Amino acid sequence: MAASAEFLTFLQDQFERFGPIANRRMFGGTGMFRDGVMFGIVVRDTLYLKTDEHSQADFEAAGMGPFRYDRRGGTVSLGYHEVPADVLEDADTLAEWAATAVRIAMASKKKAARRKSAP
Repeated sequence: MAASAEFLTFLQDQFERFGPIANRRMFGGTGMFRDGVMFGIVVRDTLYLKTDEHSQADFEAAGMGPFRYDRRGGTVSLGYHEVPADVLEDADTLAEWAATAVRIAMASKKKAARRKSAP
């Protein structure tokens, strides 16, 4: 499930206009972080970006599905969708999609923090 060094270097180059990102190996893949939140996952040289009920429509319209994995006899689907090849190749468009993913990840993080602090 690990991403190749070449693909991660390609992503770093593509995200240059987007700004600084950090990669962290995790769970057999690589998490992509900006401003302390994970906005993307790289598994087997495939980039998935964080989505919500609104943004996932863009991914689905392009024929892209969610990141899924098998766990305890079932399939788990996370709120990340595969990035279309044409978006991946266009650094400006990728930056726009990534900015949306970061906003969604930040909003998710705030919701989780509110749930933890609720009585």
